[in-house]
Amino acid sequence: MGALAALEEQYGFVVAEADVIVGTSAGSVLAALIGGGVRVPQLRQSYAGDMVTDGPLAGYAFNAESATGGKRPGMPRLLGPGSPRLIGTSLRNLRQLPPTAVLSAFMPEGTRSLDRVGHLIDAFTPMGEWSPHRGIWVVAMDYEDGRRIVFGRPGAPVAPLASAVMASCAIPGWFQPVVINGHTYVDGGAVSATSIDVVAHAGLDEVYVIAPMVSFAMDRPTGVAARLERRWRAEVTKTARAEAAVLRAAGVTVRMLGPGPEDLAAIGANLMDSTRRQHVLETSLRTSLAAWQASDAVAAAG
Repeated sequence: MGALAALEEQYGFVVAEADVIVGTSAGSVLAALIGGGVRVPQLRQSYAGDMVTDGPLAGYAFNAESATGGKRPGMPRLLGPGSPRLIGTSLRNLRQLPPTAVLSAFMPEGTRSLDRVGHLIDAFTPMGEWSPHRGIWVVAMDYEDGRRIVFGRPGAPVAPLASAVMASCAIPGWFQPVVINGHTYVDGGAVSATSIDVVAHAGLDEVYVIAPMVSFAMDRPTGVAARLERRWRAEVTKTARAEAAVLRAAGVTVRMLGPGPEDLAAIGANLMDSTRRQHVLETSLRTSLAAWQASDAVAAAG
C-alpha cells in the first residue's frame, strides 16, 4: 500500500488511470479495488483494518486475518495430490511448466475459503459483472493443465470479477481451488509471481511493477524459515528480471519495486501473517518513495 501511495507521489499520476492494471494473488484484490474506484487513501484505511469513510467501500471494514483464515493453512481433507491431471500434463510436457506449477499439483487440496474476499469484491461490483475499468486483468492458473489465464484480457474466459479474484488468490495447498465455467483455477503465482510479461503486447510505453516477492536488496536473517524464504525470493527476483527484460527489449520503460531489507524485517518469514499488516504499512510508507527514485536509475540504465 505504501508503494502505491509513493507511486502516485513520485510520478504524479492516479493509479486508476493506468491503461492496464494487472493483479496476481493478493495483487488481484488491489487491482479490483482500484478498478472499482477505490482511491489509494481509502485502500490505506481498509488495509489497516479501519472502517472506510468515503468512496465505494464507505462503511465497509475488511479483516484480512478472519477473511483468509489466519496465518496457517488448514488441515487437508485428503493427503493425495491436489491435481492428478496437472501431474499428468507435466509428465507429458517436461520442462514446459514452471517448477512452482508442477509442485502445486502435488500439494493436497487446500481447505480455507476465500468467500469473504469474494464478498469484498461484490461490495462494489455488480454481482456477476466485470470491473468498470475495462483494463483490469486478473491472473490465475488452470489447475488441470498449468496454463496461465489472464481474466479480463481480450480472448480470455469470461468470469465474474469476484470469482476471478478468488481464483487468483487460491494458493495451492492453502485455499480451496475455484471452479469457473467447469474449469478449476488456483493462484496465478504458481506460474509467475509477477506476470510482467502478460503485458508484452499491450502497446504500453511504461510499466510499473509492485512485487512483494521481489527484492533487489535483502537482509540477512538468522532464522531457518526466513533464510529459506530469502533463497526463494532470490529465484523469484531472477524470474522477474527476465520478464522485465522482455519488455525493455521492446522499448518499454519498466520500473519495479519490491521490499528492501527494512521491509523484509517487518514482513517476516510468513507473508500470510496479517498481524504484521500495520507495521508493514508504516514501514512501506517510509521506504517506498526512495525505492521508486532508485528504480528510475535502473530504468534509465535499461
